[in-house]
Amino acid sequence: MSNKLFVGGLSWGTSDSGLHDAFAAYGEVTDAKVITDRETGRSRGFGFVTFTNGDDAQAALNAMNGAELDGRTLNVDVAQDRGSRRRDNGGGRSNNRW
Repeated sequence: MSNKLFVGGLSWGTSDSGLHDAFAAYGEVTDAKVITDRETGRSRGFGFVTFTNGDDAQAALNAMNGAELDGRTLNVDVAQDRGSRRRDNGGGRSNNRW
């Protein structure tokens, strides 16, 4: 299992340290980052937590998926590599020609 988890459904008020503290009960967290908007600096409502080993990440996923943090229900899953994400052509358009 991957050591990195995607965490969705974050409250706008959840900080990097708050995210770290919530997941540290399940193992050694090497990084916890709430993703913010480049222009406004406001949270985008999701983040990533990286553990030193996959077993701890799996335990955190099992325990924290559906759990509540800062008044919001979390959606926790294994993080996908950027290169493995499905890409579309933007705007939902297809390359198919009629």
